[in-house]
Amino acid sequence: MPRIATVALVASALAAPLAAQSVCRPSASSNEARTLAIFSVPLAFGPATAPEILPGLWVGLEGAYLPKVDPATATPTICRPGQGPLNTDLLFALPRPRIGLPLPFGLALQASWIPPVRVAGAKANLFGFSLGKSFGRLDGLVAAIRAHGTFGSIRGPITCDDAALADPTSECFQGTRSDDKYSPNIFGADFSLGWTMVGGRLRPYLGGGYNRSEPRFQVNFTNQFGMVDSTRIEVNLNRGVVFGGATWQLADRLGVAGEVYAVPADAVTARLLVRAAIGPN
Repeated sequence: MPRIATVALVASALAAPLAAQSVCRPSASSNEARTLAIFSVPLAFGPATAPEILPGLWVGLEGAYLPKVDPATATPTICRPGQGPLNTDLLFALPRPRIGLPLPFGLALQASWIPPVRVAGAKANLFGFSLGKSFGRLDGLVAAIRAHGTFGSIRGPITCDDAALADPTSECFQGTRSDDKYSPNIFGADFSLGWTMVGGRLRPYLGGGYNRSEPRFQVNFTNQFGMVDSTRIEVNLNRGVVFGGATWQLADRLGVAGEVYAVPADAVTARLLVRAAIGPN
């Protein structure tokens, strides 16, 4: 009887999918950390507009360029050594709706949500927010301080895409397309200074700040033998940022803004925002 129970237990264990679960915390100089840091740059909730006094209620759509990660950097060195380059170029740009809300005491809130709709294999459920206050003159120099955050997740076949599944030299060969999860977890603060030109319709600005990024990456891949890889990669990063851009008021209620946002240690992105004022002037 004990032998039968032992055989049944072994058979049950063999029939169940195997799982490789671990938490990997690579150093800030590793390829894993560098790749996650590059991912974080366009996702940080930058100002996207020049600082302004008495902001109104508006809605807009931002598009942020997603910097490419070169194959050498995209190749893991610590957490999953031996794997080829990750599939990091799912999208060229990230669309992000925004809303700006004036608050009491001269404060202004911006918020954003990217709903979980899968596009080109990627599905985001991403939130952004900022709370700021501006100081200055209605017709001249304006300074602003701001706190911001980005949280939520992006899912996609980053570890093992279709090309890797068909590659006999890849550990992904004949497995199941991965559905990995990346959570940016970015919080920071910045300062900006803007001024007016062209009769007040053009408002250039410059600024800088600090970001605390705690990206988390969760592998979700099942290989051809039924083994599930759920490796979790955790990195904590502190970064200085610089940015600059301009807001152009095309009409009374319609404006467009462009911004270059850089984390010198990692990457540079560019943003374009089209916004429209709503409610009374």
